[in-house]
Amino acid sequence: MPKIKTNRAAAKRFKKTGTGKLKRNKAYKSHILTKKSTKRKRNLRKAAITDAANVKNMKKVLPYL
Repeated sequence: MPKIKTNRAAAKRFKKTGTGKLKRNKAYKSHILTKKSTKRKRNLRKAAITDAANVKNMKKVLPYL
């Protein structure tokens, strides 16, 4: 069997936690920050766990992560 290529865009955006779940950063934190509240911006800083509905596809895209 040949090796499977890792999707490099996904590899840069996702990290694996100690328990094997996928960790991601939240969106909407890059620009147009003036209209967003301080609380909203603060909560966007925290990492989130990838939703269970997407994990199957992510495993396919990141075979060696």
